[in-house]
Amino acid sequence: MRTLRPVLLCLAVALLAVAVRVGHVELAPGLALLVFGAAVVAASFVLAWAAEAAEVDIAGGLAIAVLAVIAVLPEYAVDLYFAYTAGSRPEYVQFAAANMTGSNRLLLGVGWSVVVILSLAVARRRTGRTVRALVLDPAYRVEIGFLALASLLALVVPATGRIPLLLGLVLLGVFVFYLVRVASAGDDEEPDLVGPAARIGALPRRARRTVVVAMFVLAAAVILASAEPFAEALIASGQVLGVDQFLLVQWLAPLASEAPELIVAVIFALRGKGAAALGLLVAAKVNQWTLLVGSLPVAYLLGGGSTALVLDGRQVEEFGLTIAQTLMGVAVLMTLRFPRWAAWTLLALFAVQFAVPGTGGRLVLTAVYAALAAMALVVNRQGILPALTAPFRRGPVLDDATRVLPERELSGRR
Repeated sequence: MRTLRPVLLCLAVALLAVAVRVGHVELAPGLALLVFGAAVVAASFVLAWAAEAAEVDIAGGLAIAVLAVIAVLPEYAVDLYFAYTAGSRPEYVQFAAANMTGSNRLLLGVGWSVVVILSLAVARRRTGRTVRALVLDPAYRVEIGFLALASLLALVVPATGRIPLLLGLVLLGVFVFYLVRVASAGDDEEPDLVGPAARIGALPRRARRTVVVAMFVLAAAVILASAEPFAEALIASGQVLGVDQFLLVQWLAPLASEAPELIVAVIFALRGKGAAALGLLVAAKVNQWTLLVGSLPVAYLLGGGSTALVLDGRQVEEFGLTIAQTLMGVAVLMTLRFPRWAAWTLLALFAVQFAVPGTGGRLVLTAVYAALAAMALVVNRQGILPALTAPFRRGPVLDDATRVLPERELSGRR
């Protein structure tokens, strides 16, 4: 029972929201936001622990394919609700765009940056030397290549002011190709589990599988039951509090759904496994630009909309800013090295966006990201071709410089 105590605690919080939903209990917007937001966060933790523990039993490509979809359920349930509802209520288009751009920028601007900064700090404490860059395993060139491809395809959105169904289907195809490509290069290394996932993974096989399946089912049910009321509570709370609804959806909803993934990455970084932590977040970023963005026009069509999700000026600016940030992150990682200066720069720019709201601020930040991406590409130009071709090469991805690192760089295996 001690093994399952954190899981049971999270489920207790989550099931309170289910009881409210099933019992049709009317709550004030602020209270509803608290109840259903807590349920999404709690269920997200349960889902993350179950996905990690399942790695003990699910090997190779099947694990990658199944767990990649499961891990993104909390974030996507909310965003796809907005996109689906927008099919009959056009004013909800802005919220679908807000949630997607917010979660994307949060993952890179905070997630990537904090993981690198913490990893280098841990390395300095352990070695007594200043470490200037975190280095990824060459196998992550595949993720970097796919992220670059998806980001370039997404330029269609700010260029046309819409997310067409054809683009969505192409991005979903890229996601499937990504799963197949990564699965074919899967390894048989033992999973490195932490916290509740480690304790569940250590259970006897039959008990472990029963617990993991139960956690998946319960967490998924809670998330699906809570997505709609949580989304509506966000909008209603914005009205009551006089807060910009777009900003509330853009930052509060992703913060709730991304919390478990970010916490797991931070734990890995603090344990000296920074490369694995960063690799986890890079893979999550690929999922966002392929599966999430690709699903939006599909959900919109199923909800009664047209074959293109049309965006207004602010939403186009947000997409442009998000793409520019992603391209900077990709450009920095072209040679598999993430230097400290880049982490602090991305974190600072993420913070600056709150100080310069409005069209002018977004356009200036987009230009800054784009300029930094261009400079990083020039500096890292030798890594461009290997990264862009990595998704299409068979067999393991190797680094031509295998792999003598300067003593001030921190490396890690996948």
